[in-house]
Formats: sequence, C-alpha cells, structure tokens
Amino acid sequence: MLSISNITSPQARAILCIAIMLIAGFLVTRLTKKLRLPNVTGYLLAGMILGPYCLGVLSQSAIDSMSFLTDIAPALIAFGVGKYLKVSKLRDNFRRVLVITLCEALCAAVVVTFCMMGFFHYSWPFALLLGVIAAATAPTSTIMTIRQYKARGRFVNTLLQVIAIDNALAILAFSIAAVLVQAVSDGSGMRTLDILLPLLYNIILIAFGALGGLLLVRIITPARTIDHMLVLALAILLLIAGAGAWMNVSPLLACMVLGMVYVNLGGDKRLFKLVARFSPPILLMFFVLSGARLNLPSLATAGIAGIAYFLVRLAAKYGGAWLGATVSRAEPETRRYIGMALIPQAGVSIGLAALAQRILPEEAGMLLSTIILSSGLLYEIVGPACAKFALRRAGAFDRKPAEVPAEQQMTGALLEQFAEPGADSLADSEPFAVSERHRDEKKDREAVG
Repeated sequence: MLSISNITSPQARAILCIAIMLIAGFLVTRLTKKLRLPNVTGYLLAGMILGPYCLGVLSQSAIDSMSFLTDIAPALIAFGVGKYLKVSKLRDNFRRVLVITLCEALCAAVVVTFCMMGFFHYSWPFALLLGVIAAATAPTSTIMTIRQYKARGRFVNTLLQVIAIDNALAILAFSIAAVLVQAVSDGSGMRTLDILLPLLYNIILIAFGALGGLLLVRIITPARTIDHMLVLALAILLLIAGAGAWMNVSPLLACMVLGMVYVNLGGDKRLFKLVARFSPPILLMFFVLSGARLNLPSLATAGIAGIAYFLVRLAAKYGGAWLGATVSRAEPETRRYIGMALIPQAGVSIGLAALAQRILPEEAGMLLSTIILSSGLLYEIVGPACAKFALRRAGAFDRKPAEVPAEQQMTGALLEQFAEPGADSLADSEPFAVSERHRDEKKDREAVG
C-alpha cells in the first residue's frame, strides 16, 4: 500500500498529505451529495478510507504530524459560535429560549452520563465528557434546511436562538468538565491545586479572548483592507489556540468569547464571513483526520456504545426540549417539534471529542473518539431528515408572507448571523479586494483624471 510515511522528504510528505486529504474529501462528497448527506459525512468517510485501518495512505505518524489542526479547527468553529450570541437578537425572546436550552442541554448531558456509567460501566470522568459533548447541536444541517426551504416564522426564530445558546453552553460545560477530568487523570485523586490551576488557566485564556475582541474592534476599521482583516483575525485566533495548547486547556470558550465580544461591540460583520471563507479547507482536513483516527476494529464493541449514545441522546434531547417548551409556555408547535430539529450533531461535538482525546489516557481517548464519530455518522444521516420533518410539521414551510411579516424580518436577520459564505455576499466577484472605501476613492481619482 502507498503510505505517506514511505516518502523520505518531510516537505513532500507534508504537502502531499494535505493534497490527498483535500482531494479525497472533495471526491467523497460528490457521492454523499447524491445521497443528500452533509459534507461532514463525506469528510469522515474519506478519512476512514485513507486511514491506517483501511488503505493506509495516511499512516499514524502522518496523522500525528497534522495534530495541530485539532487546536485550529475547533477554534474557528468556536469563533463562529460567538457571533450568534448578539444580545440585541436574544433580548426579546431570551427567557423562553434560555429555559428550552437549559432543559434540553442538561437533560441530554445528565441522561447520557448516567446511561454510560450504568449500562456500560465507564468511569465517571469518561462518562461526564460524553455527557457534555451530547449537549452540543450541529447548526449547519438545520440551518441549511431552513435556507433551502425558505422556512420562516416564530418557530424558526426560536430554533435559531436555541441552537446559538446551546453550543455556547456545551463549550462552557466542556471547559469545566475538562478541568475536573484533568484534575483526576493522574490517578492520585482530586486536589485543590489540581482544580484551581487549570481553572486559572481557563480564566486567563477567556480574558485573553475578551481582550482580543476589544482589540479587533479597534484595529479593524472601515479603511482596513479585507485581506488584512482576515490576517488580523486569524493572528489573534491562532494566538489564543496556541496559548491554550501551551497551557494544556481548551481554547474553545476563549475563542467563543472573542467572537461574542467582537459582534456585540459593533464589529464589522464581514469578518465572520471572511473567516468562514477561509475555514473550509482547514475544517475539511480536520474532519478527514478525525475519520482517519477512527479505530475501525474497535467498532465491534465501541460501535454498540455509539448506537446507544445516539439513541439515548436523541430521546433526551427531544424530551428535554419538550419539557423546556412546556415550562416556558411556548406554542404547541414548538413543544411538539423543536426537539426533532435539535437532533443533528457534528462539527462542535467532533471538535470537543478531539480535545477530550488529549486529556484522557490513550485507550480511553480512542474509545471516546470512536463513540462520537460512529454516532456522528448516524446523526449526519438522520439529522437533516429530522430537521426537515420538524420544520414542515411546525408549519414553517407553509406560512404566507402577509401573515407574519415581522417574524420573517426577524428570521432573516438571524439567518444573516448564521449564514454560510455564499455567492451573494461579501463582494463576491472580488472577495479579497480592497475595502469599499478604497474602491470609492479609486473611482474618484479616475473620474478626476
């Protein structure tokens, strides 16, 4: 078999490794697209095919040499989550959204944790990490379904806000759980210093993220060129991710705070679209590597736990969302169907699993990654269908424009925050051209000449 590790030149090995991952990820998505599956599914499958347990093109040493993506890709994802936490968009419906989110996230985390401890006899640190990862919801599948079918209305508004806060809570819970797990990972028990030191590192990193958001608002001005906007944002993101890796703590919460502070202080919204346009190759390689890390022989045992995780989380998410919607006196459509729209899980959860794999012992980390990735494939197959079913049954497809004009305007504003980079945004014909102000000045000079 052709393996990257057989190439003696380290430069050629690194370049070919990147090229092969990009090509394979793209080619497999041609198949998954015909099956109407998300791209993430194709990337994971590409990694499994290239990995050491199948074709062996990506050896374990090649996978290890690209491990820095485990810090960079989740940082990009967390920064994108931060943009959803704009206070002005959450204020009007905040109480209802918060109750629904707390109920569905806590229900998923608690039920999954105790299920993994009770039925599979996993240790509490291992089960706790699985539980907090279960709280996360993948926004991409649901949001793309909303955009594809032009869904509108109060149900869609509530759903988008719940997804935003849900992922923020998942990242926060993971950061706390990671501190606890690290404190007992050496087997000597939990000491005060073991808890306080990682907690202090997390606080420092979060403060760094908040300061980074303030700095971005100050240095990204209308006169700044678009390419320099991207350079500055990536520099601060990489500084946070690198500092987190150095201190051995998760950079997710700090990167989320970076995005949240920036958007709430009136930062240029184009920055999020710029980062989103830069991210696809990085995220593709990250998910391909995640698939390559999947221990296929262990699926015989861990796959059972993955299926159980899939079913338990599905039931807990639906039940928790129903409870939250009932307590907050939401509309009948929200009570019945919002849980179905929260089923998809990938992106943030896979990023959290990759970080969890670092703080667990090698065997336990591999097991957790296998459970999340195997269940993730099921979620990426079932999740979009569940979201479409929920939106249709809630009547979001059938509303006429005249019936809910205000709600449609609000949905459009929310979708703008969640929007994927597309052909109708951010100076599409010249995405890395000079800023609008510079273009206007150029036109003025030409007119005078």
